[in-house]
This record gives sequence, C-alpha cells and structure tokens, in this order.
Amino acid sequence: MLVSKNKATSSLLKSEKKSLLRFLTLYVAMVTFMIMLLSLFYYQSQEKLMLSDQRAVLTKYAYIQTRRLKVLHHFFEEKRDYPRDPRFRSAIYDLEHRKIFSLLEDENVRFDQEEIYRTKGHIHLVKTLDEFYLGTRYLVIEVEDDGKWKGEIWKNILGYGTLGFVLFMLFGLFLAKLFLRPMRDSIMLLDRFIKDTTHELNTPLSSILANIEMMDTDVMVEKNKKKLARINIAAKTVSVLYKDLTYLTLDQEKESHDEEIDIKALIHDRAEYFSTLAQSKQLECDLDLKDAKITMDRRKFTRVIDNLLSNAIKYNKRHGTVGIKLREGLLVIWDTGIGINEEKTPFIFDRYMRFNDSEGGFGIGLSIVKQILDQYHMSIEVKSKEGEGTSMVLRW
Repeated sequence: MLVSKNKATSSLLKSEKKSLLRFLTLYVAMVTFMIMLLSLFYYQSQEKLMLSDQRAVLTKYAYIQTRRLKVLHHFFEEKRDYPRDPRFRSAIYDLEHRKIFSLLEDENVRFDQEEIYRTKGHIHLVKTLDEFYLGTRYLVIEVEDDGKWKGEIWKNILGYGTLGFVLFMLFGLFLAKLFLRPMRDSIMLLDRFIKDTTHELNTPLSSILANIEMMDTDVMVEKNKKKLARINIAAKTVSVLYKDLTYLTLDQEKESHDEEIDIKALIHDRAEYFSTLAQSKQLECDLDLKDAKITMDRRKFTRVIDNLLSNAIKYNKRHGTVGIKLREGLLVIWDTGIGINEEKTPFIFDRYMRFNDSEGGFGIGLSIVKQILDQYHMSIEVKSKEGEGTSMVLRW
C-alpha cells in the first residue's frame, strides 16, 4: 500500500519538482555569482595588502638607492659605477621619462599609474625624487614576484568558497522546501480528493450504465426513449471523464501489458460505444478502415481512441461528420467541427488547457493521449482550421 501511495504521490508532485528545480537553478546561479564576486573582492583586497607590505620594503630600498645616487652625483669624477644591490634592481629616468640608466628586467615602466604595481613576475615602485641627482627625476625599484601570495589566496578561495557553496545550498534546499510545503499540502489534498471522488463515482456510474443496457426500449413510449437516451449520453460522458481521472491517479503507474491489438475491431467497438453521443448531435460517421495491428497496452490504446473520438463528437457541429481512416502505421480521426486557432495548436496537449468553455471537461484528455503516445514513441500531428474542423494524425 505504501509503495502504491508513493508512486501516485510522485506522479502528482511533478509540478512541485519542476518548481523546486527552477528555484534551485536560479538559486545556484545567484550563489555562484555571489561567491565569484566575493572571491574577486577578496583577491583584490589581498593583492592590495601584499602591495602595501611591499611598498614599505621598496620604499626603504628607494631611500638607500637615493643616498647612493647622491654620493655618486657629488663624486662622479672619482666614481662612475652605478650603485647595485643584490636585493633589488633599479633604474633612473629624467623629467621627460627618458631612461638615464637601467638594470631592470622589465623596462615597461608605468609613470602614469599608481606608485607601486605588479607586472608579469615583477613588482615595481616608482619614486619621484625631490632633487635631480645625475638628472634623475624618477627612481624605479624592481623586485621579483614569487607568486606565493597567489597560491595562498587561491587556496583560501577554493576552500572557503566550496564550504560556503555547500552551506548556501543546504540553506537553499531547506528554504525551497519550506516555501513549497503549502503547495505540497495542496497537491496531497487534491490527490486524496480526486481518488476519493473517483472511487465514489465508480459504483453509481457502473450501476447506471448497467441498468440502461438492461432496459427494454421496445415497450417504452417514444418520450421515455428520448429521456433514456439523454441519460445514456450523460452517463457515457461522465464515464469517459471517470476513466481519464482513474488513469491519471492510478492506472498510469501500473505496469504495461503489451499485446497485439486488432485496431479495426477496437475502433468498431469504440465507435459503437460512442454512437449514442454521435446520434444526439445527428452526426454522420465516415469509417475508412483497413486491417492494421499494433503492439501496446490495450487499456492505454483504448484511452487514446476514446479521447480522440470523444473530442471529435463533443466539438463537432450538429449534422456534421466524424471520420476515421485506418491504414497500417496510420490512424486519422477527423471532424467537421469548430476547429482550433492555428496559434493555439502548439498548446493543445498541455494539461488543463481548454479552448472552448461551452463544452464540458477539464482539459486532461489530450494530455493523456500525448503522454501515452510518447511512451510508445508514436507521433501525433494536429491539423486544424477554425470553423472547418480538426484532424488528428497518428503514425507509428
């Protein structure tokens, strides 16, 4: 009993799962973007922190080099060697940014940028001198950038980012389930209502149809015959709806029992069943049937035929025609009814979609048809013109 309940519940909660999937997709995208944005801010802040630390060191080196340039400037005649230091490399430029002397490995100096900056593998500090020793206006200090700080940053980003993503996802899942709980409760309530209602309909409906079949119309007056015919029509209309509801709530979860079906014989049987409905609208039936067989579940294929025939009768005009053409691998059910606007035909198989409020039904019949045909890899094509009629073309 529990397994059956779980299957039915799973079937009815597809809309909840779709809503949950959409929410989580949007939530994951938002969380990912937020983590990437935070990671970028963290990277930039750590880079600035590193440059701030390097600024203090390079400023010290610049002070040392400036003193050496001062000495060289005053004793240039005696000592002409440019001062070097194993801890850094340096270069001097004049007021017009022209190079005077350089030991730099990367000589692409940015005079219009910030005082300290990174290049590929190097860190530069550009120091503006107050006194023009040897004609120098700008002193550039260069040190190697070993990139260790980057490794530490990426380690933190990946570690904390992954942890944050997991925590956000757990919170998002909890939040989604919390928001969807009212929807789940409503679906479960509707599920129980449909099952209970369907169960309660079975006994009186079967009783009505059985008693109608047993009535002797030969002894009835014409007035009573018409009344009985109207009762029969109403009962069979409700019966089609009942079978659709039963299929949605119970039968679709049952295992399929495929068998070879004589389609011609089945169509004759279902046409006879719906003959009372057709006669009520004075419809003409045009049958063009050849022998054809198909292997599938008889119960499901009957639902397909019943829904298509029921719609062809229901949405037909008085004194119209319902036609059925059968060939091997082809079944066409057509009518001369009200038709459907061409712009609306792509939505004809959507559940609860109705295009005519003057006729009964909940808009679930064609949804069931499409579901069954997709299960057996059969195609259905809708040809319809408003005011002229509709054709349903099945191929397998």
